[in-house]
Amino acid sequence: MSPANDTKLNSAVFLLTGIPGQEDVHLWISIPFCLMYVISIVGNSVILFIIKTDPSLHEPMYIFLSMLAVTDLGLSIATMPTILGIFLFNSREISFDACLAQLFFIHSLQCIESSVLLLMAFDRFVAICNPLRYASILTLPRIAKMGLVCVLRGVAVIIPLPLLLKRFRYCQANILSHSYCLHQDIMKLACSDITVNNIYGLSGSLLINGLDSLLIFLSYVMIIKTVLSITSPAECLRALNTCVSHLCVVLLFYTPEISLTVIHRFGNSSSHLLPILLGYVYLLVPPLMNPVVYSMKNKHLRARIIRVFIK
Repeated sequence: MSPANDTKLNSAVFLLTGIPGQEDVHLWISIPFCLMYVISIVGNSVILFIIKTDPSLHEPMYIFLSMLAVTDLGLSIATMPTILGIFLFNSREISFDACLAQLFFIHSLQCIESSVLLLMAFDRFVAICNPLRYASILTLPRIAKMGLVCVLRGVAVIIPLPLLLKRFRYCQANILSHSYCLHQDIMKLACSDITVNNIYGLSGSLLINGLDSLLIFLSYVMIIKTVLSITSPAECLRALNTCVSHLCVVLLFYTPEISLTVIHRFGNSSSHLLPILLGYVYLLVPPLMNPVVYSMKNKHLRARIIRVFIK
């Protein structure tokens, strides 16, 4: 292909993909997607509102939960326009710059959420393993600094990705395999050498998700070790019960993300439906389920939510 054609494709639009073979029922499929977005936005907004307005919830655990809710709201807003655009209006086109912008927000918010989950694991570790120093370790200024580090870390790791993609020419078919833009999906369309992108993307994923998941695992090893040293079975169960919500959220976040990364980089391209469906789970299920999980498992939060709606 000639350089002129390369340049033309580079400045053209990408075509997003819904669910292949189901185009005739995209309008019906949009109904559960709309419900998921409504529940995600309302659920996370309610949690933020209750934590902000109830002084008794201004504790480290709930502050970290509010950080998680803000990140989930950002993910929902970042993916909503293109996903609903495809299923409601069959609007598949997205400009190159808009695609890079969406890519940046999706990946950076995912990195921030991973960091927040690590902070929540640290919160549980301190609360169970060193309860007497809990208030002195997790002070409000320190929590604010930790939150800022999470944001800066996510932005710093992800910002090179769109810059690296920007320098490529795209001479292959400009059809993406998802309803939104991902780095590993776009770089496959480049006609240039993508070795640097591949190495950096994988290194960034290991640095964020790999390191965070390892530290979360180690924190729970220490938590379990401490809990098993408790002689009373009732106290042991009570301590473990405070971690159930966080463990569920961690599994909801890391399982589809790691699976999708592995499939994109090392999977067989003959099966297209699995990565597409896993991609929706990867971005839509955690923001949907996180407020549900915490509302069901945390009795203090659940009681205040019920009180708000009863009023």
